Amino acid sequence: MNKIMITIGFVVMLLAQWFVPGQMIFEQEDVLGTGTAYKFRTQPIDPNDPFRGKFIVLNYEMNQVTHADSLLTWRDPIYVYIANDSLGYAKATHASSTLLDTDQDYVMATVNSNYNGTLHFDLPFNKHFMNEDKAYDAERAVWDINRNRDSVPSVCYGRVFVKEGVAILDDVFIDDISIQKYVEQEQKE
Repeated sequence: MNKIMITIGFVVMLLAQWFVPGQMIFEQEDVLGTGTAYKFRTQPIDPNDPFRGKFIVLNYEMNQVTHADSLLTWRDPIYVYIANDSLGYAKATHASSTLLDTDQDYVMATVNSNYNGTLHFDLPFNKHFMNEDKAYDAERAVWDINRNRDSVPSVCYGRVFVKEGVAILDDVFIDDISIQKYVEQEQKE
């Protein structure tokens, strides 16, 4: 009887170890397949961090919204409701500390600061992992484009799929070219 219980416990443990990651993968694939795609314009990125792997860190222009709730403080979780602006880029329409009954897409964020009716927030999808041979070149390309925005007519944005508050950064683009391909073209020149 004891061996049967151990075997059943072992099988349950194995199933749980497969179920949890499988559920996470399924949720992400569902968001990528059926979620709404938004383009989030970037600002200059931070330097590469050798301790966390090869990725680029993205800062987004959409990082604030006018907000009347002065009780929100640093690191408080918020719902940021988004829509596309006239150029097709994501913009924050409003934010709330509670989930509102609306059909509008939203992303989860954390409060960075709340001052004079302006709520600044951090978006969770700010890392884009890449092939280690291309990460530094990609970082430099995004940095140069964002730093020279007045003289270089290029646009850099992250394509993020959103569904029911879950947001997944799918790819980063420079002038509508995937950053992977953009860097490959730059490396060939």
